[in-house]
Amino acid sequence: MMQLSMTGEYAVRTMIHLASVPPGELVQICDVSKQWDIPEGFLRKIVAQLSKDGLVRSQRGAGGGIRISRPAESLTLLDVIEAVEGRVFLNKCLIASGTCHLDKTCAVHLVWCEAQKSLQTILSKKSLAELASGLTQDRTLDPIASLA
Repeated sequence: MMQLSMTGEYAVRTMIHLASVPPGELVQICDVSKQWDIPEGFLRKIVAQLSKDGLVRSQRGAGGGIRISRPAESLTLLDVIEAVEGRVFLNKCLIASGTCHLDKTCAVHLVWCEAQKSLQTILSKKSLAELASGLTQDRTLDPIASLA
């Protein structure tokens, strides 16, 4: 089963939270941890990765905290996931040409390529601003049910 790791999930939650506050406003890591049910020590490590990749800025000391480093409209779900997970690949044959000796003759290779492109397109079209604005939307329909 292909699944986002908890690091990726927590990074997404954190970045959506930061995108939901006024630009430039500092947020305490402990507040994000409590609100989104993320272990604080783990969150600090994730924030360090997000900061290293330039998605988050941190300020130490009294009155310090973290904030999003760029406008939420310019950051995508793909940016966040790849900052903490690395590039996302649905199958090892998509990492590089020649990774799999069957990639030129495999009947399913083109399907993997198409699915990979679709996944990247969808994740790169969802900005953090769009996702943050959805925090207040009512979700009475279960989108998971349509996947069955």
